[in-house]
Amino acid sequence: MSLSTAVSDGFVVAKRNLIKVKRVPDLLVFTTLSPIMFVLLFAYVFGGAIDQSGDGSAYREFLIAGIFAQTVVFGSTITGAGIAEDVQKGIIDRFRTLPMSPSAVLFGRTLSDVVNNVIVLVVMSLTGLAVGWRIRDGFWHALVGFLLLLVFAYAISWIMALVGLLVPSPEVVNNASFIIIFPLTFIANTFVQLETLPGPLRTFAEWNPISAVTQAARENFGNVPPGGGLSTPSWALQNPELYTLIWSAVVLLVFVPLASARYARATSR
Repeated sequence: MSLSTAVSDGFVVAKRNLIKVKRVPDLLVFTTLSPIMFVLLFAYVFGGAIDQSGDGSAYREFLIAGIFAQTVVFGSTITGAGIAEDVQKGIIDRFRTLPMSPSAVLFGRTLSDVVNNVIVLVVMSLTGLAVGWRIRDGFWHALVGFLLLLVFAYAISWIMALVGLLVPSPEVVNNASFIIIFPLTFIANTFVQLETLPGPLRTFAEWNPISAVTQAARENFGNVPPGGGLSTPSWALQNPELYTLIWSAVVLLVFVPLASARYARATSR
């Protein structure tokens, strides 16, 4: 089938997944409630202890980009869980019988989750504004920050797509993803300044791609100086936008073919 047919079929699959969210709104509600709770907990419960400079307002502004990054990365697990659920319920077998491009299923699934992340980021932005976060570097810079978050999340969703095809159930996808993603999002600059971390953890965090996408978002929002305020930042934090795009490209180049090949094997049985 032609590329245009694959893209067209992919949009149909994406529409199908978005209609599912519309019919089961609990999926979106709980996806947005979790990051809102993180904002409130870190801003008002831990913020005063972390930010010794005053009322915690500076920390709340620092925090929001980290919450954005954590949220979109965790949101990518929806891709894996959704694919695992479709495999478990036999939906993938039904797709196989239809005159559609095989690549459309994965493309449509990952595309619909980008839309889901956009909705979540809008809700998170409103929450951030409510607790004192502000965009200080103009609309276009902020747009670049949001786009980098979405591009990075889209790349991670292809990893989750492969996981969803490999594991037996959505529950296993969620549990396995949580074990890996949770420490990655915390051993980073998402919630604390990197200079507060001990040596080995700080080195890991400086090169952690989640730190880079968080730093890129913060710089574009005008919330921190370049380099994250470190006296000797790593190359990754000196060039967070480029480092984020490199990681996103590498992940896509590796996992799109792997996930597509795994899907082809799964549907050839």
